[in-house]
Amino acid sequence: MAADAKAPIIVKRKKIIQGGHHGGAWKVAYADFVTAMMAFFLLMWLLGATNEKQRKGIADYFNPSIPINKVSGGGDGAFGGDSVFTEVALANSGTGAALLAPGLETQNGTSDLESEEGGGEASFDDVQAALSGRGGESLVSDLLARHIISEISDEGLIVELFATPDAPLFQAEAPTPLLTALLEATAEAARLVRNEIAIEVHVAAGGLDPWSLSVIRSDGVRSTLVGAGLPSARFQRITGFGAGQPVMRDPGAPRNERVEVILLRHRL
Repeated sequence: MAADAKAPIIVKRKKIIQGGHHGGAWKVAYADFVTAMMAFFLLMWLLGATNEKQRKGIADYFNPSIPINKVSGGGDGAFGGDSVFTEVALANSGTGAALLAPGLETQNGTSDLESEEGGGEASFDDVQAALSGRGGESLVSDLLARHIISEISDEGLIVELFATPDAPLFQAEAPTPLLTALLEATAEAARLVRNEIAIEVHVAAGGLDPWSLSVIRSDGVRSTLVGAGLPSARFQRITGFGAGQPVMRDPGAPRNERVEVILLRHRL
């Protein structure tokens, strides 16, 4: 009977694992993604919450382009300390970017862009901020602001005052109340700095003598600015361009009627 006994049947079951073990690599990649997004949104917040000077200071903190010696850029609060762009906080071998003409100083050690009222250093950015309200309260109302464009060029800060179809700047040769208000606001902002001033007047085509008209108007603009408190000695030139440099395709468009008050850069 022992010979007739059957051997036991042994069944082996093999466990098959699909895909294998991935480890924690995905967690590292996800953490890198979250960190990058946080840095991106922080950057977006900084761009919206700071002005141009503060952004320059932040950029130079991470990538210094000016040699610094014996001076710390820290302050009591956020953006409250002296940055490397402050003239008095630089090494002797460096020049500052807070001023449009770095290194220019008067005999008493103050900048040529120092406020005439003794309020400390000011720059073209401060003038633009005063006109646009970026630094707080604007010198112009919303109604006047639609007639102002400012930009910084190689020549200096250009403050352009322009007419619209329903709001001219001149009545014949005389400034309208609108232009007078615009020039008074421009004069108040220009008192923040000591730069010389140039005046350029453009007229729309269609007048009898655009050249003579633009020259007469430019002198009227100068007189209005002087009456608003700007010293006559600051005016370097006044120019009438006639209708020769239109900004619109239609030479007779009211937008071509404009006044440019230029705060000139200091010459070395």
